[in-house]
Order: sequence, then C-alpha cells, then structure tokens
Amino acid sequence: MRYDLVIFDNDGVLVDSEPLSNRLLAGYLTELGHPTSYEESLRDYMGAAMHRVHDLVQERTGPRLPEDFDDVFHGRVFAAFERELEPVAGAVDVLEKLAADGVPFCVASSGSHERIRVGHRKTGLERWFDDRRIFSSQDVGRGKPAPDLFLYAAERMGVVPARCVVIEDSPLGVQAAVSAGMDVYGFTAMTSAERLVGASQLFSDMGELADLLV
Repeated sequence: MRYDLVIFDNDGVLVDSEPLSNRLLAGYLTELGHPTSYEESLRDYMGAAMHRVHDLVQERTGPRLPEDFDDVFHGRVFAAFERELEPVAGAVDVLEKLAADGVPFCVASSGSHERIRVGHRKTGLERWFDDRRIFSSQDVGRGKPAPDLFLYAAERMGVVPARCVVIEDSPLGVQAAVSAGMDVYGFTAMTSAERLVGASQLFSDMGELADLLV
C-alpha cells in the first residue's frame, strides 16, 4: 500500500541507540538502589518516555527518583552517543528511496528534541529531518502507549491517520500506533515478533522496508 506519510520511531529504528541507552539506564538505576538488568530495562522502558521510568520505579519501590535523574542520565547518554552511536543499518537507504519517490516522512519519538538532534547530528541523519519533521513526546501530554504523539505528528503533517504507517520496534510504540488508527510495521531486530502484537507487517532488516512501502 502506498501511504501519504511514513512516521518513523527514532531509537532503534533510525539510530542504533537502544543498546547504549538501556545499558546506561540499567546501570544508573542499579547505582541508585533499584537493581535493574539490561534485559529488564529493554522489557520495561524500551520505547517509553522518561516519565514511565519515574512512574514504574515509584510504583515498585515507593521513593521517587532524584530530581536531577533525567539530566544525569541524558548527560551519560549523549556522551555515549558522541563516542559510539551509528545509524541503523539500511536506514539511510530507506530515507533516500522515500525522498526520491516523493513520499513524505517524519520522526515521532519518545525521546526529547535534544536527544533526537544529538543522535541525528552524530549519525548524519540530520540532513533528512528539519524541525518540521521532528516530533517528540515533549510536544504532547502523554507518551506512548497513548496515541497522542502519532496523532499530533499526522495532524502537523496534514495527513489523516488512516493514510499513515508507523515504523516501530517496541510494544509500547506498536500499541500507540494501533490506538491512533494507523498501520504499523514492526521492526524485529531487537524485539521478538511475539511482543509486537498488532503490527500490520513484520520485518527484521531495514533492507526489507522499502519493498513493503511500495
């Protein structure tokens, strides 16, 4: 199906940031007395906005995380991005094909605008995404799995939800896209197909995505 708008998640779909950020998140939570493994971080927080980390930790343990938690965590993440971050293999090829075919696209991420920009600068993806094509959970009241972010992106891009497809790699993101009334293609490079319930299509390699979008 030819869509009027392709909405990309960012972390794990365009930039290979999930292993880096979840290792750091698990380590920092453990450091603060909330033992968390890398696998648990992926399971509980992959694809989520930062408020989910605060909410789950408080729900499970009682005390809230320190007020500077986000600043300290993002400082560590951005430093790691500058050292190690790479684009997801094949992502540039997909963006080039969409641009050549005249298919509109944007990014809608649970991450902050700053996180998106830092990652795009390091990986060279900034050439594809100006400010009009970047949407963050900061722009809406609720992050994924609520549909607000995807609906906001579609509205700003001037496309009705039924004509959008979302490219996602997390269960929370798939749930948000389905709730928004959009098709969603689930990227299974890091998440098993069984966890991406509701995805319209599944693919494991970015090289497959261009063919799915024709």
